[in-house]
Amino acid sequence: MKYVVWILILLLLVLHQDYWQWNKSTLVFGFVPYSLAYHAVLSIAAAMVWLLAVQFCWPKGLEELTAKDTGGDAGE
Repeated sequence: MKYVVWILILLLLVLHQDYWQWNKSTLVFGFVPYSLAYHAVLSIAAAMVWLLAVQFCWPKGLEELTAKDTGGDAGE
């Protein structure tokens, strides 16, 4: 799953370079410029990829290591 997350991150990087729509003047829902709507959807997609990264790529037991290193409880 880690490789899928990396591929999605690279895809988001490519999609962020939206030079093909700089001169597009259409409106989405009648009032939102197309470029703004595109970036709103891109931001939601980036949040979803970050959620996947945290769920599947975050190191296991990191809280316990931090608590052991600091000598305290991880919940403090």
